[in-house]
Amino acid sequence: MRRARVVLRRRWRRWSSPSATVIAPPALVAIAAAGLLGLGGLGWMARQLIASASGAEGRPSLLEILQEVRQPPMAPEAGRRQAPPPPQRQAWRSPLRPSCAPPAEALRQRLENRLVVLQNTPHRVAIDPSNFGQRFDHDAFGNPVDSTPKVVVLHETVYGIGSALNTFLTPHPNDDDQVSYHTLIGGDGAVLNTVDPSLRAFGAGNSAFNGLWVITNPRVSGSVNNFALHLSLETPLDGEDNDPAHSGYSSAQYDAMAVVLTDWMRRFGFPAQNITTHRYVDLGGERGDPRSFDWRALEVRLAALGMLCPPR
Repeated sequence: MRRARVVLRRRWRRWSSPSATVIAPPALVAIAAAGLLGLGGLGWMARQLIASASGAEGRPSLLEILQEVRQPPMAPEAGRRQAPPPPQRQAWRSPLRPSCAPPAEALRQRLENRLVVLQNTPHRVAIDPSNFGQRFDHDAFGNPVDSTPKVVVLHETVYGIGSALNTFLTPHPNDDDQVSYHTLIGGDGAVLNTVDPSLRAFGAGNSAFNGLWVITNPRVSGSVNNFALHLSLETPLDGEDNDPAHSGYSSAQYDAMAVVLTDWMRRFGFPAQNITTHRYVDLGGERGDPRSFDWRALEVRLAALGMLCPPR
């Protein structure tokens, strides 16, 4: 729309009579010109409105433009919206090999007995509610999501198990400070359950597993927390640093870990191939735990419990 700009210069002249103030002739000319332009503008608007009725010139009419200006901004589309996928990366390849060979009876019996004790007399520690939450049944974009646990993420505490517990017991109103695991396993094989598997522990931040994550906050990236279980091993004393390795975990820890994992796999029905590491799921490339992990030690124990034999 073209606009005409008229600059009026008002010149006031005072005549000899002190009571009379009149507008000089040049000002009258300017006012008259402005009036003609105004009438011309009204005429242009009228032509545009008439053209809008007939659809002339194939352009948006003035009426349409005015109606568009009066409308409020369009509201976000209601209902589901497509959630962004996680970055592409190589799929997880489990170091655990399938095995249906008859296990050593003594090992199987020892682990089965421990499983019974774990299920009948669990050791639970109540941590601060700010460090865990409910699992979501919809993501931040309105899409339904399956929150059934389907992957286990293995961690290590780096410092002693007491340090980890103190962190979980401390209130953390800031989201960036909230952290927890479902289960901790001490160096002596003691199992401490800190978050019920039905709830969401805050074990991994920016993370994904085999192309899966859930975005529960549109302002941040996705995470595996909504469908993951987190298990952490107490780090040996020589591992309380940033070195890439340490002396490793105890035999009692591998026994306890195999028992906990067997309990979870039987309850939720996911395969042993979905047992992964914090190192793998972390998308920021900052996590390296659990360091010095012996996959063969875990494999032998899970095989003894019959958890590595594919269904036929």
